[in-house]
Amino acid sequence: MTRYVALLRGVNVGSTRLAMADLRRLVTDLGHEDVKTYLQSGNVVFGSTVRDAERLAAGIERALADELGLSVPVLVRSARELAAVAGGNPYAEREDDATRLLVAFLATAPKRSTVDALTVPGGENVAFTVTGREVYLHYADGGYGRSKFTNAYLEKKLAVVATTRNWKSVRALAELAAG
Repeated sequence: MTRYVALLRGVNVGSTRLAMADLRRLVTDLGHEDVKTYLQSGNVVFGSTVRDAERLAAGIERALADELGLSVPVLVRSARELAAVAGGNPYAEREDDATRLLVAFLATAPKRSTVDALTVPGGENVAFTVTGREVYLHYADGGYGRSKFTNAYLEKKLAVVATTRNWKSVRALAELAAG
């Protein structure tokens, strides 16, 4: 059995509302085990015998649509992948304020040309590192909430679906997934 984390994009931050009890039930009904949610923002940790993360994501997306009428992108990472993300943040050592650190999880690795063209909007002090299917973010002068370098900006510029989590959530999900 492999442990996974499913990250739902845009849940409980706009008009898309989803009770975590419904999410746990839905993932359990798909045959996954030891299902736990973290916070109210669409993070679910579970065990599965399925070894294909894309298939897992598609199954959860389909169940959300069929059972709850929600069209929500789902990104899945294995516990091992999430541990690597939590251990690989190039900004973690230089920033004590975890609210200034975030990770954008990408559905697929972006094209090199879009990564090379990615820039921070005018005058903002944001550092970023794109590594595979993740973008590490460091908001040196303040928080994510005041920035134009957002999840939507990354999706547009990189041409991939993304969902962003703060550093505290990334570490907590990695711990939950590790068991």
